[in-house]
Amino acid sequence: MLKETDINQLVERMFDEIEFTREPAGLYDPLRYMIEIGGKRIRPRLCLTTYSLFSDEVDNGILAPASALEVFHSFTLMHDDIMDRSPLRRGVPTVWKKWNEDTAILSGDVMLIDAYNRIAQAPRPVLSRAFALFSRTAAQVCDGQQYDMDFESLEEVPMADYDKMIGLKTAVLLACSAAMGAIIGGASEAECDALYNYGYELGMAFQVADDYLDAFGDEKVFGKPIGGDIVNGKKSWLTVRTLEKTADKAAFLRAFALPADTPEQKAAKIAAVKEIYLQYGVDRDAKDEIVRFTDRALDAVAELGLGPVKMEVLRRFAERLVGRAK
Repeated sequence: MLKETDINQLVERMFDEIEFTREPAGLYDPLRYMIEIGGKRIRPRLCLTTYSLFSDEVDNGILAPASALEVFHSFTLMHDDIMDRSPLRRGVPTVWKKWNEDTAILSGDVMLIDAYNRIAQAPRPVLSRAFALFSRTAAQVCDGQQYDMDFESLEEVPMADYDKMIGLKTAVLLACSAAMGAIIGGASEAECDALYNYGYELGMAFQVADDYLDAFGDEKVFGKPIGGDIVNGKKSWLTVRTLEKTADKAAFLRAFALPADTPEQKAAKIAAVKEIYLQYGVDRDAKDEIVRFTDRALDAVAELGLGPVKMEVLRRFAERLVGRAK
């Protein structure tokens, strides 16, 4: 089984050496930019982690599909940043701000194509399964993004609908990453299904943690301005939970609708909304939800008989992913 340090080195080398077409530069420079600004590379790390539960042989048959997951994720971020009007990503200007919206759209499109080319390098015996899983996931992520945009026009969203949205927008890609590694590693269908569920529940925990950190995190660690969801009027887990608990929805909605056109207005709006979050304890509720989803992720693989060493690998991965928000 690959060690954590081995996986870290593989992922680092994978993206240090990644190549895209050189010309036209106006199309491909944004791809290089998105990869160069980094990130935690969660999805390829998860793919390699589950792969290593079943195989130690590392070649392009696993490395290319693992890199595809990050390239696809970067594509979604490039387009999401346009829709969210986000000026920063990981502390630097987003592609649409650095270039323009048209460039970000077209470069995102070619990034998606590049991801499919990488998935196509999966070993032939499992290629059809890998393609089917990836294609289904890609469509589901788009479904999730549409639900997310639909929610922006609603005053209130039921938690069940919110969970469905983040399941599609975020969790299915982590589920795909976990199952992809298992499929290529030669795992049984039952093992692939269990690891898919592990990734899905972990993805749910990760999104709730991301929502929590957007309001209560450290901007230097979080990589983008704190309070972005509040400023943009986005429905986050904290918002949905507050509307479930508050006896005065109108007061919260007034705070949530405050203008945010100037730095001073943004700061006032963020402070007002966060005060209500704290008043109803939804910050603590979010932490409890993160723990609940993380426990469900580990329960999904508990009966596979992987043994204590491999189970500890999965436990450690989960803890590193969401521990900063617990």
